[in-house]
Amino acid sequence: MSGGSSAVSRHWSTVRVVVVGDPATGKSSLITAAATDTFPETVSPVLPPTILPADYYPDGIPVTIIDTPSSLEDKHKVEEELQRADAIVLTYACDQPETLVNLQNYWLPEIRRLKVDIPVIVVGCMLDLRDEHFPINLERMMGPIMQQFKEIETCIECSAANLVEVAEVFYYAQKAVLHPTAPLFDQESQTLKPRCIRALKRIFVLSDHDKDSALNDSELNQFQVKCFSAPLQPNETDDVKRVVRANLPKGVNHLGLTLDGFLYLHSLFIAKGRLETTWTVLREFGYSDDLALLKENLPVTSEKAPDQSIELTSEAVDFLKGIFSLFDSNKDGALKDFELDELFSTAPESPWDGDPYKDSMERTERGDVNLSGFLSQWALMTLLDPPQSVTYLAYLGYTGDLAKAFRVTRKRSLDFKKQHTDRHVFQCFVFGSKNAGKSALLTSFVGRPFQENYKLTSNQCYTVNTVAQPQGIKKTLILHEIQECDVKEFLSSKDSLAACDVAVFVYDSSDEYSLQRASKLLAEVAWKGEDSGYGVPCLLIAAKNDLNLYPMAIKESEMVCQVMKINAPIRISVKEEHMNNIFQKIVTTAQQCHLSVPETEHGRNKKRYRQLVNRSLILASVGAAVAIVVLATYRAYACRKTSSAH
Repeated sequence: MSGGSSAVSRHWSTVRVVVVGDPATGKSSLITAAATDTFPETVSPVLPPTILPADYYPDGIPVTIIDTPSSLEDKHKVEEELQRADAIVLTYACDQPETLVNLQNYWLPEIRRLKVDIPVIVVGCMLDLRDEHFPINLERMMGPIMQQFKEIETCIECSAANLVEVAEVFYYAQKAVLHPTAPLFDQESQTLKPRCIRALKRIFVLSDHDKDSALNDSELNQFQVKCFSAPLQPNETDDVKRVVRANLPKGVNHLGLTLDGFLYLHSLFIAKGRLETTWTVLREFGYSDDLALLKENLPVTSEKAPDQSIELTSEAVDFLKGIFSLFDSNKDGALKDFELDELFSTAPESPWDGDPYKDSMERTERGDVNLSGFLSQWALMTLLDPPQSVTYLAYLGYTGDLAKAFRVTRKRSLDFKKQHTDRHVFQCFVFGSKNAGKSALLTSFVGRPFQENYKLTSNQCYTVNTVAQPQGIKKTLILHEIQECDVKEFLSSKDSLAACDVAVFVYDSSDEYSLQRASKLLAEVAWKGEDSGYGVPCLLIAAKNDLNLYPMAIKESEMVCQVMKINAPIRISVKEEHMNNIFQKIVTTAQQCHLSVPETEHGRNKKRYRQLVNRSLILASVGAAVAIVVLATYRAYACRKTSSAH
């Protein structure tokens, strides 16, 4: 494998290099010599911006060089230029040791203070003036400094007077920007970084068309043509495998180049300073400088109305089922943590390690993830973060049309009018007062045991699972807990209920205040739904039914439901596992989207007013029609009367 960096031009129009350093360290002479290939007898104290044209270096990207003053009064201007730089050339004078000390004591700490996270090229100028009787080992001299300041990309010494290594200075600066080392390679351990390994592994898997875990000669050649637009000659293919086999025997087998061999080759390229080869490969496969897939190469998945949602299509689900089966190494129908980690090993990291996904899916008694939980988690990620879902499908090697891996559902407002929904994934908002039993409801949904001790959950608490319907059809249900203290802020948004397919209001059956609070929350949500046009079907859930009910508990809760015109309360006990088919009932309520939508007195008055207005309009229309008919009849009669008189 070999080649240049053809993909670079998509990302850079120019590379801006700022030259800084102590006074009289040769900054201006270095810039002039690089631009004119001659040594200037006299130079201005500070040069205007100097451009090295696109054809100056192999990458075909021009370099804009910014000279800077060294006086303290111009410090602010230097800081501004450093903030705009893509790379820094930091100079010292080879014949002035104190400038090297100042580089370590002032310049590098100053760059770090400004939080300028860009590569630094340390350049020793005026090499021709160094005393030849005191030779210096550059590597030994700069090693401790580079160890302390990891932002230093490389060190080089040059002579503008003798035109020695002058062009190389800005070549290294440009190269550090276009083909940075830091994302790919750990200089200290001399190994590829984990994120780089993950990206290269994905590229290897995509290039392994016959899925035999090796790149044969044909696949190697296709890879070479894709990345470098030139085929490998047979002797070149043999040479590649010979080099790998000599240094890493397991890097080649009877089928071809293995993943270990593929990674070894890239380590070799980087160690030899050929980072452009690895970066060309990464960019050809759509990676950015932070080794994530470029968003502009992925389809847009967020263009939808507030009351629409995004779901995976059957093609995407079938792909995920195949991926699950592929990584279920012992074929027990579940993925252990190490198998799940391996499944996501071609992505920068697992998408489910943090909130809101960490504890959201069902696991087996051994803590493994079954297929239902796996697909449910994907449904949750697709609903909450469609761009992330499409990106991770790409990381897993989805080869179909990513734009067809998702479907946008019909608007809920239209579902309400048609009294039917074709959604496969429903989101349920769970309201209720503190200690009402909301968290217990969520955890029971994913099979976790009941816990006596109450634990406050974050406002990003979700659980997700599949729910079987009477006809045997499975739907995916997402429960989203809304903390009582967050309700006011949550409902302040106009579209707060747009994504809600069904809302449930949980109260403690033994606590009169809990019912009062749930009733108030129900009224607030109903009011918000009427006001925003996003009315949602609602259920009242009487939790902790194993405790002693307070007097009038049943009568008062049923009265609330009658007034609001929703179904009677559903009584459950998570502790005793008497769930009363609650999750099936939630899904049924979501599917019957036109029913169980609560009404407030305000809403009923609005409805009566609309009915009255409609009735008045109808009567007015009928009256107008009658008047028109009477007028036409009279005119016809008058015409006939006039005719008969003549």
